[in-house]
Amino acid sequence: MGATGDRKHAALDAPSDLGVNAAKDISAALTALLADVLALYLKTKNFHWHMSGRHFRDYHLLLDEQASQIFAMTDEIAERTRKIGGTTLRSIGHASRLQRISDNDAGFVTPAGMLAELREDNRLLIALMRETHELCGEHNDIASASLLENWIDEAERRHWFLFEMTRRGE
Repeated sequence: MGATGDRKHAALDAPSDLGVNAAKDISAALTALLADVLALYLKTKNFHWHMSGRHFRDYHLLLDEQASQIFAMTDEIAERTRKIGGTTLRSIGHASRLQRISDNDAGFVTPAGMLAELREDNRLLIALMRETHELCGEHNDIASASLLENWIDEAERRHWFLFEMTRRGE
């Protein structure tokens, strides 16, 4: 990278006492997490928009509520990444290269299939947030860890609701 590239990167540098390696590691983890959150948000809205069946109203409203909660995380994740000196997602393409939560482009998914898939996606998101939380602990990033604790709690609630709604035999 030449002098021009260095100046461009320096213009985005933010002060952080975490250290260069910590900021780099945590920023990368938060950016990947942001890609996952965006993927889960869009999938939740997809299923909200394409819900059908006799429980339409309840499921439609639940997924809208859950999507709003998921979307609320996005700005906080991106801004936390910038606060510690990192950069974050720049495009949908960037997000798609990092996301670990799979898309669902199917023409039709049953309501039970939608809820089960979102249940598993939220379980995966919980695991990914726990990994990121562990990384924050290793680098003594208390603020990022604190945010993650709240998001884990919210995701556990979403998972719980989806689990109860997909329980068989009752």
